[in-house]
Amino acid sequence: MAHDTFEHGAWLKGRIYAEKCDLSPDGNLLVYFVHDGKAFDTSYTHAWTGVSRLPWLTALGLWPNGTTYGGGGRFVDDRHVLLRADPRIAAHPDHPGEGIELGFASPDEHASSNAVEGAEWSGRDRRGRVIHTKGGKLYRRSADGKRNVQLADFNGLAPDPRPAPAWATRPLR
Repeated sequence: MAHDTFEHGAWLKGRIYAEKCDLSPDGNLLVYFVHDGKAFDTSYTHAWTGVSRLPWLTALGLWPNGTTYGGGGRFVDDRHVLLRADPRIAAHPDHPGEGIELGFASPDEHASSNAVEGAEWSGRDRRGRVIHTKGGKLYRRSADGKRNVQLADFNGLAPDPRPAPAWATRPLR
């Protein structure tokens, strides 16, 4: 976001709930919430919260939810995330979240800021600028608040399945 450029990365055949996601302040990590019905009978369950290095979805930490109520989280600093989950939730044994400090928040605590009427999601980037999504596009409000500047159009992209590079899979220190 520092230069309003985006690197293409992971694809997921499932749903990521944007309103339950957050970027770390340094822009390196993503906390996300996924619903994937085909994982229902696995140890991941059909809904989970993950933390990964951007732009990949290879979970460094993963917490199975078992339901779409709650889930996701928000960063309070570069490596400290508040999960929207029951504090008794345990990390998946294959994705223990080394180097991630956990806290817990109310399931209703993190949501869109609703700063932009009609947006699907809105919030602020790390410089405090209002950003929002609508129709598969990401926008930033102009400094005077009168215009929406399109930063990216994610419509028309096609899946490009490829494994995450090794650096994206290494545990945090």
